[in-house]
Amino acid sequence: MSTINFWADDVEEAAAWYAEFLGLEPYFRRSGPDGRLAYAEFRIGDYQDELGIIDSRYRPPASATEPGGAVMHWHVDDLSATVERLLSLGAVEYQPVTPRGDAGFVTASVVDPFGNILGVMTNPHYLAILADSH
Repeated sequence: MSTINFWADDVEEAAAWYAEFLGLEPYFRRSGPDGRLAYAEFRIGDYQDELGIIDSRYRPPASATEPGGAVMHWHVDDLSATVERLLSLGAVEYQPVTPRGDAGFVTASVVDPFGNILGVMTNPHYLAILADSH
């Protein structure tokens, strides 16, 4: 995974919401022909993965408009605190904190205020890869 894109009717509002949640501002912003923000991108995490927010008017015509489909999970150090923070900022639970077997993998997901599914998890494999890379 290098980049994930989310849709929002109001990219400015979505970028502000994610900036508050992530504690950083987007590093890249692009306005559309009407001058409104059409795209904002954050670099986050240990490997500076990209989270892009695209104006919904550029959504492919056949794409789903309701939350669903694949869920991409970001590793977080404190899953419970992250889920609580997301909910306090107005996200809605999509899937509760759920252990996945007995190897330490635990997932959760929320729907952000803009209709996108944001997955978060505790991922021992990610931590092992991170430790090996440093």
